Amino acid sequence: MQYKIPLVLTPQAEGGYTVTSPLLPELVTEGDTVDEALANVRDALAAVIETYEDLGQSLPRNAVIQDVSSPVWFETLVIAP
Repeated sequence: MQYKIPLVLTPQAEGGYTVTSPLLPELVTEGDTVDEALANVRDALAAVIETYEDLGQSLPRNAVIQDVSSPVWFETLVIAP
C-alpha cells in the first residue's frame, strides 16, 4: 500500500526536528537531522496504521493512493550541499 501524507518538520530549540502531520495527528516522530527525522516517518506511520486497524478505523481516504499506476504529486525537501 502506498500513502501520501503531508508532513511538517519543526526545528527544535535544543536541536533536531519533530515531524507531525496535519492529516494524521497521531503521527509524531523526531530525529537529530532532517534525514533522520524523515527516515523515522516510515516507522511512525506503521504505528499509526496499526492503531487505526486496532480501533477498526480507516485512514483518511486522501491518505491512501488508490491507483499506484497514476502519477502522484508530492513535494520533498532537498538540502543543497
